[in-house]
Amino acid sequence: MTSTSTPFPPGFLWGGATAANQVEGAYAEGGKGLSIQDVMPRGIAGPPTEEPTEDNLKLVGIDFYHRYAEDIALLAGMGFRTFRFSIAWSRIFPRGNEAEPNEEGLAFYDRVLDECEKHGIEPLVTISHYETPLGLARTHDGWVSRAMIDHYARYARTLFERYGSRVRYWLTFNEINSVLHAPFMSGGIVTPKDQLSPTDLYQAVHHELVASALATKIAREVAPDAQIGCMLIAMPTYPLTPDPADALAVMRADHLNLAFGDVHCRGAYPGYFLRHLREQGVELEITAEDRETLRHTVDFVSFSYYMSLCESADPTVKAGAGNIMGGVPNPTLPASEWGWQIDPVGLRIVMNQFWERWQRPLFIVENGLGAKDELVEVDGVRTVVDDYRIAYLNDHLVQVGEAIADGVETLGYTTWGCIDLVSASTAQLSKRYGFVYVDRNDDGTGTLERYKKKSYDWYAEVIRTNGGSLVR
Repeated sequence: MTSTSTPFPPGFLWGGATAANQVEGAYAEGGKGLSIQDVMPRGIAGPPTEEPTEDNLKLVGIDFYHRYAEDIALLAGMGFRTFRFSIAWSRIFPRGNEAEPNEEGLAFYDRVLDECEKHGIEPLVTISHYETPLGLARTHDGWVSRAMIDHYARYARTLFERYGSRVRYWLTFNEINSVLHAPFMSGGIVTPKDQLSPTDLYQAVHHELVASALATKIAREVAPDAQIGCMLIAMPTYPLTPDPADALAVMRADHLNLAFGDVHCRGAYPGYFLRHLREQGVELEITAEDRETLRHTVDFVSFSYYMSLCESADPTVKAGAGNIMGGVPNPTLPASEWGWQIDPVGLRIVMNQFWERWQRPLFIVENGLGAKDELVEVDGVRTVVDDYRIAYLNDHLVQVGEAIADGVETLGYTTWGCIDLVSASTAQLSKRYGFVYVDRNDDGTGTLERYKKKSYDWYAEVIRTNGGSLVR
């Protein structure tokens, strides 16, 4: 049934999310240098290329670089209160190591912010969203090198000084815990994953965590009104059977993800993580300055949520396909066309877990359904009848409301890919998430015209009623 009562608080930040490398295009315009994404034509499904290739859909994306005003107006038409976007590091520092930023790149984001302000949309900015400058990746092997901390700090300070009075909400790194599973995409680490030593991998993790805390420290000096958040992949994990060994496997899997939030919220490494490093034979290089920097903790915790997993201690049980985090498929749950299991209740579970653990406000900054949409004509209007997406989002938002009713302090919710974009994992455009259909295909053909899907008006009503129109 539909209820007009709503647990969502006044001022709840409804909106949507994108990433620069998946929407902007214009990869060689405006003084931009190459990022790792410019040589990832298959996403994480294939090896990087030496140079950009024509089959890399991200080189054009959906042409947001030229169409940002039109696109932000479309988002405003749904009543968006917030818009999450990222800044392309290599637009600001083309090679990553310049002493001075690229003014043309900075001016582009000034124009994006102008459009957000024009429509009364609160910007939510990701500083680094899977787009390490290619120059830094190749020079330093990405975040394996301590030199990356200073490069990132210069970049973050530049953003805070330029936009600090215009942007309140900031995220330091997108899905920072993903570096364990996708080291090139997440950490700019050129060494192939199967050749990367545990010491180098976890040293890269440490450098990112220090850089994140340093950005928080800089923001409090330069932009004291800013709210700084970490961003994690949330992956609630269940034991496959009641066997205590499976429950222990769940605890270990959880620990590897929760450690990133523990450091961001508590300012030090938890004992279980230090034990994991010892058992891996890893001795991190941690300076006294590092330890002091890590004490600068975040104001809120943001996260992506797409699916849950199971874990088993049985080595013969196979992990599921299509998920970079591994895990075992849950036999009780349906799955999307890309094999991602659909579990709305898992969102309520993980929200309670995070709130109880860290006591920081939460912000759901990615959630959505990737699907193959079909553009059709209804009453003379081209659209997509995406009832499957409406059902998915409705059911997840109902669980967000339940978590809020449980007492979980929640700032907002931004659907992933609110306008169709190039998938990070597969580099496809046919894996669509948006309320707005973009006419571009996996072979690069299409007009780039925008069309509102059925879900566009549905989400507009959800926002207008502050969640009151959701079907419970």
